[in-house]
Amino acid sequence: MIAAVILIFVIGYLMIVFEHPLKLDKTVPALLMGSLMWAVVAVGFYSGNMSIVDGHDHVFSMAGLTDPLALETNEEGFVATLIHHIGKIAEILVFLIGAMTIVELIDLHRGFDVIKDWITTKNKIKLLWITGIIAFLLSSIIDNLTTTIVLISLLRKLVPDRNERLWYVCLIITAANAGGAWSPIGDVTTTMLWIGKKVTSIQLMEYIVLPAIVCFIVPYFLVSFKSIFKGDLDEGENKNVFNKKLLSSNTMLFLGLAMIIFVPIFKTLTHLPPYIGMMLSLGVVWAVSEYIHPEENFDESERHKYSPHKALSRIELSSILFFLGILLAIAAFETAVISDVSILRSGAEALSHSIPNINVVLIILGFVSAVIDNVPLVAAGMGMYDNPLDDQLWHFMAYTAGTGGSMLIIGSAAGVAAMGMEKIDFIWYLKNISWVTAAGYLAGCAVFLLLA
Repeated sequence: MIAAVILIFVIGYLMIVFEHPLKLDKTVPALLMGSLMWAVVAVGFYSGNMSIVDGHDHVFSMAGLTDPLALETNEEGFVATLIHHIGKIAEILVFLIGAMTIVELIDLHRGFDVIKDWITTKNKIKLLWITGIIAFLLSSIIDNLTTTIVLISLLRKLVPDRNERLWYVCLIITAANAGGAWSPIGDVTTTMLWIGKKVTSIQLMEYIVLPAIVCFIVPYFLVSFKSIFKGDLDEGENKNVFNKKLLSSNTMLFLGLAMIIFVPIFKTLTHLPPYIGMMLSLGVVWAVSEYIHPEENFDESERHKYSPHKALSRIELSSILFFLGILLAIAAFETAVISDVSILRSGAEALSHSIPNINVVLIILGFVSAVIDNVPLVAAGMGMYDNPLDDQLWHFMAYTAGTGGSMLIIGSAAGVAAMGMEKIDFIWYLKNISWVTAAGYLAGCAVFLLLA
């Protein structure tokens, strides 16, 4: 049974990795993988061929039981364990749905067009650093994927020459991933660690912000000497062809960002789970959007263009379902037992024997996250180790998993989005960008370990 669980995961994950050649959305294998793994665990448990373990290290098994009370107790243990995992997963997904909806509401009111007005320079090197800094800061508030999409749309207007624009876009991926790594609301993996009570927001920012800044600055510094960034943009390239801002653009941008930032503050003040704060923030932004007038002489017949219901229809439910499938699969690994410990805990013990230095393991994790999605890697790490809150392991994991994906164009959601929007060639990125992002990643690792 254990072999079947592992086999389903391997096959499912290979299908996710090769989603483009297979022409199959990665959500499909993720959902199938998570569901089938739990089906095998359930069949194995009820047939007495597999034991399970709950979050308190209580082992349950139906093997050799005949007493009805004992059978009922163990069955309740299985059901409670499944409900526990579903609850933990739901916390993350509800949080993400709230954050995505706020971002879509900002976008409907063209709030991100406000950022475009901040960029007036025609100097190429200044434009490189300005867009990089905006990506770094913005991705710490909204997710790095949305930041990348917003800035690519901006760069299309500022830098029409595609060959030049590719450099700006690819470096924004690095800046956005680095910016998301030091904030509990900037990346799915840091959100998972925060909601999973592995890190606190203040400690995460304190320990990760400097390594993240180094990870961002080093690649930008290295490419600053390239000839492609010398001189100014041509007069004809920097035309004012942006969409016209709305009356509500400034209000919705600053209110939306403020309410997202408010979530960690709310958690600190109330000690309630982050998704409660995110629902409160969504409620406030939603209420304002219902009464605000985006245009002069605003007509009620136009309200559907800016409706929160339209924002809800635009959120990426496929991404939410992908996370659901992945997290279900990892939960199955946390539940199935090998020698009185979960599969993940057993894997952690084996890894510790092979590579005793946990920092080396985490640095390798960063390189692996350039090939394999960082969500399951972090989810697996959370199940493998039981280190206390704000332990160095969790902070370093947040950094390596969050920034390591920049080393390949397919290594992060931001990279995949940019690849699709700009048709970036994998080999071109590998030759021109991977080495500078790797340098930034390793420099950030060194800074973290020096400060630890």
